[in-house]
Amino acid sequence: MHKITHAALAAAAICWTGPALAQQQATSPPVGPDFSKVEVKTFDLGNRTWMLEGVGGNVTVAIGDDGIIMVDGQFAPMHDKLKAAVAALSPQPIKFLINTHHHGDHTGGNEAFAKDGATTVSHVNVRNRLAAGTTSNITMAKVPPVAENGLPVKTYNDATGPLLEVKGRSAQLKHPANAHTDGDTFVYFADANVLSTGDTVTIGRYPNIDYLNGGNIKGVIAAADNYLALANDNTKIVPGHGPLGSKAQLAEYRAMLVANTIV
Repeated sequence: MHKITHAALAAAAICWTGPALAQQQATSPPVGPDFSKVEVKTFDLGNRTWMLEGVGGNVTVAIGDDGIIMVDGQFAPMHDKLKAAVAALSPQPIKFLINTHHHGDHTGGNEAFAKDGATTVSHVNVRNRLAAGTTSNITMAKVPPVAENGLPVKTYNDATGPLLEVKGRSAQLKHPANAHTDGDTFVYFADANVLSTGDTVTIGRYPNIDYLNGGNIKGVIAAADNYLALANDNTKIVPGHGPLGSKAQLAEYRAMLVANTIV
C-alpha cells in the first residue's frame, strides 16, 4: 500500500487536463483540439531517429534501410498527419508500431497504421485491456472495447520483449512491471542511444498512475531506476509527453517521486 503526500496531489492536480485526456482509451479524445489545425513537430535525435509531437503521446521514429520502427501512434485523427510527417523523413514503410501502453492517446492510430501495413506490437496486457474495455481512474468513465483491427497483433508476456529489426536498425522492448499501467513497454534504440519510456516518465511533474489498470508508484520508481542504470549522460529520453529529457532530468524526476511518496 502507498499514499501520496499533499504536495504530490497538488502537482498532479495542476496537470489534470493532460492526464484526463490521456486516460481516454477511445480512438479520439472526448474534447480537444481541432485536428485540422494541428502541426506535427519533428526533432532530430541523431542516427536517423526522430521524436514527433502532435496531439497525444510523443512518437519515436527509427528509420532503417527497408522500413521504419515507430513507437506510439497518438489519437486516430492524427494518423494522416503523422504518416505525412514520417514520409517527409523517409520513403520507407512503417513496418512496426509499438504501443507503450493501452491509453488511447498512444494506441488510437493502431487500426489505420495496421491497414497501411504496420505490425502493431505491445505487451499482452495492452491487447487484453483494449479488447475488454476499461475504466478511467481519473474520470471513472467506461471506455468501450476496441475493435479487433485496432488490437496489437504481436504481443509478449515477459520482462524482456522482442528485438524488432528492420535493415540497419533494431529496437529492444522491455516491460516494467506495474508502473504507469500493467502493460507498459519501454523501447531502447541502442545505436542512437535513445530511450522511449511511454508514460512511465513525465519530466517535470508527478505522473498519472493508472491504479485501476495495474499502475503502482513503486513500479514507476523501479522503472526510473532501470532507466538510470541503462542511460548515460548522452542518452536522449523520449517521455510519454512533453519535451525530450536527459539522464540528469530523469534523476531529478526519480528523486521527486521518492520525496513525494510514502511507500
